[in-house]
Amino acid sequence: MENLPVFISIFFGVIVVITITWFYISSGSRTYLLLAMGWTILQSILGLSGFFRDTTALPPRILLFGVVPPLLLIAFTFLSKKGKAFIDTINLKTLTYFHVIRVPVEIVLALLFSHGVVSKYITFEGTNFDLFSGVTAPIVAFLAFRTANTNKGLLLGWNILCLLLLLNVVVTAILSMPTPFQKLDLDHPNIALLYFPFNLLPTIVVPTVLFGHLVAIKRLTRVRE
Repeated sequence: MENLPVFISIFFGVIVVITITWFYISSGSRTYLLLAMGWTILQSILGLSGFFRDTTALPPRILLFGVVPPLLLIAFTFLSKKGKAFIDTINLKTLTYFHVIRVPVEIVLALLFSHGVVSKYITFEGTNFDLFSGVTAPIVAFLAFRTANTNKGLLLGWNILCLLLLLNVVVTAILSMPTPFQKLDLDHPNIALLYFPFNLLPTIVVPTVLFGHLVAIKRLTRVRE
């Protein structure tokens, strides 16, 4: 990691800022913004301290202290009254365009792979097809919202497909990390995800993208919008 060009870290840091800002614009929620900023600061401290680099801990620290809490918060949001109200305020058009963020994320992963700090499996050269989601996001957003009547069928199908693509890369990433759970690419594990700022990918960026798809699917499958 010491030999990694600094521009990659800066580039990814900008991606994290854009992710939080873009999602904030889609929701307009100051509560979300404060929570996201606080969680990012905490995860940055943990990443800088080397907390996640203990690869022998069970369960893996990056999962227990980085990934699980956002998932629990997402579940709480969908189950609570205030959470449901928050979901209803999110602008679906802006949220659809938001997924363009996955294009620069894929570029970062490719750069990290070229320096041997992530598995090939989580790049578009491997089994990660998430680039499709980022490239098609503006096309789907344009087609779905070009008239007063939202094309809910197109939007729903695209969100379900992209959610499946996201889950595919998430599972692959977990199985490729240097933990007791590692099953893939034993010679080139996802070391970078245990270091700052790249630990913010599974703890900030991915949960935000996941939440975005779940929000859209929930809104689009209701009888009345």
